[in-house]
Amino acid sequence: MKLGITTKAFLAVLLVALAVLLAMGVAGRWSFTRGFVGYMDELALQRVEDVTPKFVSAYTREGSWDFLRNNRRVWFHLTRPRGGEEDPEREKADRASRNLPLDAPPESDLTGAVFRLSLIDAEQRFVMGNPRIVAGDSVVRRPVVVEGRTVGWLLMGPFQSVSDTGARRFYDEQLHATLLVGGIAALFAVAISLWIARTLVAPIKQVAAATHRLAAGDYAERVVPSSGDEVGQLARDFNSLARALEANERMRRDFMADVSHELRTPLSVLRGELEAMEDGVRRLDAEALQSLKAEVMTLTRLVNDLNELALADLGALVYRKTPVAVGEVLARTVGAFRDRLAGAGLGLVLELAPGLRMAADEARLEQLFRNLVENTLRYTDPGGSLKVVTRREGEDLCIDFLDSAPGVPDTLLPRLFERFFRGEASRNRATGGSGLGLAICRSIVEAHDGTITALASPLGGVWVALRFPAVEP
Repeated sequence: MKLGITTKAFLAVLLVALAVLLAMGVAGRWSFTRGFVGYMDELALQRVEDVTPKFVSAYTREGSWDFLRNNRRVWFHLTRPRGGEEDPEREKADRASRNLPLDAPPESDLTGAVFRLSLIDAEQRFVMGNPRIVAGDSVVRRPVVVEGRTVGWLLMGPFQSVSDTGARRFYDEQLHATLLVGGIAALFAVAISLWIARTLVAPIKQVAAATHRLAAGDYAERVVPSSGDEVGQLARDFNSLARALEANERMRRDFMADVSHELRTPLSVLRGELEAMEDGVRRLDAEALQSLKAEVMTLTRLVNDLNELALADLGALVYRKTPVAVGEVLARTVGAFRDRLAGAGLGLVLELAPGLRMAADEARLEQLFRNLVENTLRYTDPGGSLKVVTRREGEDLCIDFLDSAPGVPDTLLPRLFERFFRGEASRNRATGGSGLGLAICRSIVEAHDGTITALASPLGGVWVALRFPAVEP
């Protein structure tokens, strides 16, 4: 039978609790037994020391042990725990008044010593008491000395050899109390184990069920964290994973739709041009061929950009990093666009701090700068300008591209580096390229351990801020 996690947790906690309870019970019982029995034996030995003078006095008075043989009343009288010699007649009258038999053991015998005590004479012959004690092991012997002569021996057996005593009853009552307390503790252990199992496992089962739904494609699934511990952190991590998967799925669908849209437009133009030529509506001349070539070039750029992004995602783009003088690369790359910028009615301002260097692949760095300038050429209104600034801030090398109007709403600035995002809702291809240029820029920057951010430009357009780790010149 396959056990669930709740059952496993319950059994684990319960078994640990019961094991601890059992160990404590055994250890406590062993300690109590050892201490209690030792205490009883000490009391019994003290009892022997107390009654020995009474046996000496009785032997001195009678001259032998014959008066004691088979005389239980006298035996019990001599082994009474009360100190001093008692008056037999007074004791006889006292027992009669309380309806007690004359040969009954003393009522105050709490240690059961009377049942563990025996007397043998000087020739080791049994006189009175418990005959099993004489031949038993672990027997304590105390001599009865009269006028310097040993006339007998008092023998005291160990406490474990006798069970029919008040002390043994007390011992058994303690055992029953221990078992009762242990049973109650075991019930508490069961209840606490069940509560712990349900409390700890319920959130985990909730996350497990949500994970199954997430794996089935329900990316909107969320789990409500129930605590601030590791289980609650697991729920929060699950929610983060679900949000990431939901965003990735949305981006994948948008990407497929965008790719289809980007490919459909030039293909539709090509098809229309070719059908027009086939039907004789349009002549096959240089102008028609130029139009077809332009659409083919658009498709080529789109496919190349997609291929480059795919390689970047796979980490397959090769970067050969060497110390690069950033100002020189910027002056050469951006300066090459000066005529195109002037033709579009845009001015160019370069404020390049000398001596700034970074570890970079120079060819990829040039591609990054070209893409940013191309973005300005596409979207900046005539009469504006592009300003490129470099500076050092602590350990960072900062490069800023600032262009003029039109700007981008603040809510859309974080999305500029998404694939196929252009900033206008209509996605009109007349004002933009494939929509992958800034996405490629982000891949290049991240490959150089840098960051790229879009902000509102003081010139009225977009401020693209690049941050790279600088190296010393």
